[in-house]
Amino acid sequence: MRWLSLLALLVALPAAADYPERPIRFVVPQAPGSATDNVARLVAPELARQLGQSVVVDNRPGGALTIGIDAVAKSTPDGYTIGMGPVGALAITRHMVEKLPYDIERDLQPVALVSTGYMLLAAPPKAPFATVRELIAYAKANPGKLSNASSSNGSPGHVSGELFKYMTGTEIVHVPYKGGAPAIADLIAGNVQLMFESTNSIAPHVKAGRVRALAVTGMQRAHSLPEVPTMIEAGVPGYEVNAWSGVIAPAGLPRRVLERLNAAVNAAINEPTTKERLAQLGSEGGGGTPEQFGELIRRDSAKWAEVIKRSGARID
Repeated sequence: MRWLSLLALLVALPAAADYPERPIRFVVPQAPGSATDNVARLVAPELARQLGQSVVVDNRPGGALTIGIDAVAKSTPDGYTIGMGPVGALAITRHMVEKLPYDIERDLQPVALVSTGYMLLAAPPKAPFATVRELIAYAKANPGKLSNASSSNGSPGHVSGELFKYMTGTEIVHVPYKGGAPAIADLIAGNVQLMFESTNSIAPHVKAGRVRALAVTGMQRAHSLPEVPTMIEAGVPGYEVNAWSGVIAPAGLPRRVLERLNAAVNAAINEPTTKERLAQLGSEGGGGTPEQFGELIRRDSAKWAEVIKRSGARID
């Protein structure tokens, strides 16, 4: 197999000198309108300006995020296919799917972190609790009667709920949906009582009064919702969940191309207008080297492996 990797690298080398010379495909492993897609479509125009070529978003949802990631992993390592890698795909579902069609460390190259953000614990406006402490007390008095919606099995919202249950000693039923939008709709309607969702997706509903914000999951309060306490402030010491996404490429990418892409991503997300719009979506910042992004993937993967093992959650 080593000679195949060498052959792929030799094929890619001539393209590295004048990269890029043609449009770039930007694979998103989720549907249009998802949190990851929103970030990708916001960044793509400025990334195109930095690179001097079109950057075309290609949505490849399905398979618990594996279809899109697999398309990146199996593409030619020449810089003309890149992808958006969210925390769910790179650090969570890998521990819930019995056999992935790729190996994240072997087959993918981290390029740069694009955005970091938090999850937000939300409830319907008429929920019988208004704070996290009241929620914990209610859940303990009514084991199994509360339901926690998420956008899908293996999503950050799913495992955030599992971590919350473990750390608070509560029994809450997980209800997976096919996407964040229907889950949020049922939360607003009061058909489910809780939801962990990215600030990117749910902050507008909080600001409109359609859902009640209980806490954000970062070590610090979210810039987009400064009035909402952290989970630690709200009564769950040590609770922290970050929702991040970054650009990935297939392994074997020539170093010159990797450095060009990394510089372009960093410049794109720090362009003032793009940076402001990312902040409005709930991003707490991104950027850095490929190595720093790779370390973040490894660290969070180890964390979620333990949470998922304790919960027994699986994706068939």
